[in-house]
Amino acid sequence: MKLIQISDLHIIAPGEKIYGLDPLQRLNTCIADININHSDAECCVITGDLTDLGEIDAYRALREALAQLRIPFYLLLGNHDDRRRFLEIFPESEQDGSGFVQYTRRTAVGDFFFLDTLDQGKSGGLYCESRREWLRQRLQESDGRPVYLFMHHPPFDIGIRGLDAIRLMEPESFAELIADYSNIKHLFFGHVHRPVSGSWRGIPFSAIVSTNHQVAMDFEAPRIIHSGGDPGYNVVLLDQDLSVIHMHSYVENPVWLKRDMAS
Repeated sequence: MKLIQISDLHIIAPGEKIYGLDPLQRLNTCIADININHSDAECCVITGDLTDLGEIDAYRALREALAQLRIPFYLLLGNHDDRRRFLEIFPESEQDGSGFVQYTRRTAVGDFFFLDTLDQGKSGGLYCESRREWLRQRLQESDGRPVYLFMHHPPFDIGIRGLDAIRLMEPESFAELIADYSNIKHLFFGHVHRPVSGSWRGIPFSAIVSTNHQVAMDFEAPRIIHSGGDPGYNVVLLDQDLSVIHMHSYVENPVWLKRDMAS
């Protein structure tokens, strides 16, 4: 199956900009690119920081933009989001029984788990005992089927000091929980605004660039340094024995797109 991952939209009130960039315009361009080139994908997973300030108007603008996407989508929350305001505009979003926005989907290649790592009002993430108990039950129910985890915050350091300071807090509890499940095939996350991949405790992982602004690869700076750079999304191809991730940088004007050229 094919799926699309986008992340860190940072939508604000329509017409406003962040670092000189219009995040809503960039998202609209991203959606147009996906619609033209990947409307055969099974779904699009958006791994958090849907908005920049958690504003109601930003969530309304996001909902209007996503209405143009031709494939189903699944939304996760990041540290820039507001859970209550999000649910006000996306009331159909599933919750876990404790008010956290996390849920599962069974697919032809395995079970997708969408996790809520938002610690309201803080930049770092949290996966508390309530959320861990929900995940524990879902992993038990997976009964050995392949599991793919989607979350906003990485549960480990990636080597960039400013980002490592705001990763998932108390990662040991999360690591201990998933250690008993060898059927976890991949961990997808956002938050870092960079293409990062590797393996953590034997689990392959990948991060993704933002659809708006990026983070500089500076291993020494104590604070996050935002940079320019192309926006992008990931095209993920999954099979029982194979996971392939294509990191695609789309451009502001999609006239070059292959399907337009073919016509």
